[in-house]
Amino acid sequence: MGQALYIRMHAQDNVAIVVNDGGLPAGTVFDDGLTLVQKVPQGHKVALVDLAKGAAVRRYNVTIGYASQDLPRGSWVNEQVLQMPEAPELEGLPMATVRPDPLPPLEGYTFEGFRNADGSVGTRNILAITTTVQCVAGVVDVAVQRIKAELLPRYPQVDDVVGLEHTYGCGVAIDAPDAVIPIRTLRNISRNPNFGDEIMVVSLGCEKLQPERLLPAEAPLRPMPHPGAAPAGGAAAALDVVCLQSEEHTGFMSMIDSIVRQADVHLQRLNRRRRETVPASELVVGVQCGGSDAFSGVTANPAVGFASDLLVRAGASVMFSEVTEVRDGIDQLTARATTPAVAQAMVDQMAWYDAYLARGRADRSANTTPGNKKGGLSNIVEKAMGSIVKSGSAPISGVLAPGEKLQQKGLIYAATPASDFICGTLQLAAGMNLHIFTTGRGTPYGLAACPVIKVATRSDLARRWHDLMDVNAGRIAEGTETIESLGWEMFHLMLDIASGKKKTWAEHWKLSNALVLFNPAPVT
Repeated sequence: MGQALYIRMHAQDNVAIVVNDGGLPAGTVFDDGLTLVQKVPQGHKVALVDLAKGAAVRRYNVTIGYASQDLPRGSWVNEQVLQMPEAPELEGLPMATVRPDPLPPLEGYTFEGFRNADGSVGTRNILAITTTVQCVAGVVDVAVQRIKAELLPRYPQVDDVVGLEHTYGCGVAIDAPDAVIPIRTLRNISRNPNFGDEIMVVSLGCEKLQPERLLPAEAPLRPMPHPGAAPAGGAAAALDVVCLQSEEHTGFMSMIDSIVRQADVHLQRLNRRRRETVPASELVVGVQCGGSDAFSGVTANPAVGFASDLLVRAGASVMFSEVTEVRDGIDQLTARATTPAVAQAMVDQMAWYDAYLARGRADRSANTTPGNKKGGLSNIVEKAMGSIVKSGSAPISGVLAPGEKLQQKGLIYAATPASDFICGTLQLAAGMNLHIFTTGRGTPYGLAACPVIKVATRSDLARRWHDLMDVNAGRIAEGTETIESLGWEMFHLMLDIASGKKKTWAEHWKLSNALVLFNPAPVT
């Protein structure tokens, strides 16, 4: 079994988590004399002192719950013996009160990226085919497979072809106030830096989300020389649309032929692009966690937080998200805001999401999963404290509502649901060109539009999923790495992956899911 070990996050904590693989049996004695009164699984909490019924249980120096029964020292503390605290109020919060000394800038760090006409930089060179409605997804999927087989080998400078498929576009209340969220999400994803300014659309024809509504004529889109297009310079010339209901199509294969023919035009231009040396400040990194466990806030997320601070010091943009997984730490976030206006914007997003959950007769407690609990996270309060540390310690300089596009540098709070693929989709819409994803339970998450660096919280997971995890943060718990050393390792890995010098396991296996648009508006 080896030496019995636990990790206590703060001197004021009255619980700690068991480190040892497989957990520890009743009767185990730690070096400080603490004796387990029952078996405690790995990552689960053990009481460091006697806890009377009603006593506050503290981890991260935060009350994560109240004991629902007397818990002797050495007891297993889990969700069954904890009463969750009420959600913190959104009034009377500290607003932009933390004024840390600025850290010195990191200069001289670069990567090889694809510079776009709007000044943004891609880490990959991908042809994306936007869809206006779910009805065309099957046709686009067939076309994409043919493009990959027949065209892509001719264009070695192009990394991939992806269909931006989703479940929106019709059968929805498209004029409802909240419909702006999925529409602007899809619009901004179409302009992601990894797509090289090449916008191609496949439409059905009768859908509510018409191409001109998705991508308005006043938007600066490149004229496309395809059959039937309006002359360059006219408003109609901006959109390159293959409409399946067009009279020119006389069967399924003619639809496929049209899509393939138009894709070839875009691929030719993308293939002329070359990587160039750009500063690390051109990175737009989204951080997220999924399948979290009690080690997420001990190993992987703190190391990602340190790397986030390095990115901010290098002038880059870093987005952290997941409303329900930071809601219980809102006081920490508003205090770190650069201005009261930024702090209030965070509060506004939390309030909007509280109301959204209330409409569905749910609350933040619905967030935690059976896997989270099996991994030692008793409730959303504990999960939130471990999630927030992904954001590091930099001041929070901006806030994005769901689906909005990023317009500034620094650490940004991008409000999203905590669902993995909805969060990833919204971060892509914001302009993410590189993704960091931490996991404790394990998930084969991937995004076709963006490299995803997967970070395992535990060495056991990294060993078992050796060809899915890119970084093993479990080395921190084992004492062979520190948060700082692993943070620097991830920083350099990000530069290599952004440059195309390395690929992630998710890229290797081509792991990706369809876009999951956040649609709080009614379905009709």
